[in-house]
Amino acid sequence: MRLARDIEAIQAALGPLWPRLSGARLFITGGTGFIGRWLLEAWAHSGVDAEITLLSRDPAGFAVRAPHLARRVRLLRGDIASFTPPPGAFTHIIHAATDASAALNIGDPCRMFDTIVTGTRRALDFAVERGVSRFFFLSSGGVYGCQPWDVTHVTEDWHGGPDPRDPRSAYGEGKRAAELLCAIYRRQYGLDVVAARIFALLGPLLSLDIHFAAGNFIRDAMLGRPIRIVGEGRTVRSYLYAADLAVWLWTILLGAKAGATYNVGSEEAVSIADLARRTAAILGGPGVEILGRPDPGWNPGRYVPSTAAIRRDLGVAPTVALDEAIRRTAISNGWKP
Repeated sequence: MRLARDIEAIQAALGPLWPRLSGARLFITGGTGFIGRWLLEAWAHSGVDAEITLLSRDPAGFAVRAPHLARRVRLLRGDIASFTPPPGAFTHIIHAATDASAALNIGDPCRMFDTIVTGTRRALDFAVERGVSRFFFLSSGGVYGCQPWDVTHVTEDWHGGPDPRDPRSAYGEGKRAAELLCAIYRRQYGLDVVAARIFALLGPLLSLDIHFAAGNFIRDAMLGRPIRIVGEGRTVRSYLYAADLAVWLWTILLGAKAGATYNVGSEEAVSIADLARRTAAILGGPGVEILGRPDPGWNPGRYVPSTAAIRRDLGVAPTVALDEAIRRTAISNGWKP
């Protein structure tokens, strides 16, 4: 029921844009994860007569998790770094394939970096070969590296970056290199490329058992456990609701000018400690424990975008505030208000 209401809001926002996708043939990588699922849910309820081919390492698993979507798309088994391109012409490519795994980034940074860069190169080559009209790269706010404390909201023209001496930068540096490849292919081959730098997210379909703090906090509060913060809780994040994410991403694909790159996220900044306290209060959890140990993450500082550019150029805006996003995510996972 919660997802259905979100889909209604998405369709209301994207109604004027969907006709631009009529007759399109899209190839999507990374479409079976959290972000891809929301893109597909939006499209599946749009009524637009577009065709989608979806690259997946595990088509059977996706068919079990989302049978209603698996029936609507053409599933192609393969890995982004080595897939055999499907036959036929395509009008759009959405390249979202990245294993956004903290464990992989720490345990096998070579694989993390190579998956991003090699995968993007293969997707770009495929786009040039088939003459696609638009290539959409889903990048990350990680390209900015550790945001200084005095930069409250990082803009697209900020020239900071991850520390190249730190192997934990494999994910962020990989995304930077992939963005550079996109720029090269735009200049050298005339490919129409747009990109989204995505920040932290929250909403239904988000796994509560991986490394995302907000999801972990919701899980613990729902289970009646204290929310435990390993560090000091000073780290600052912001969370865009998934339905807003879907609207923003489809709007970039269908409405942005060639070469555009936009931050996609919320400007509503919150410390991890305050996020934990708010989550416990909203969901009735027993409280918060702050252990005060050194933060093991790649960015113990701020990670908050400025979204002035996309709001100005494309007219999008967040519609769901953080407290409501916490409630909706919990409800979708069985929490009873």
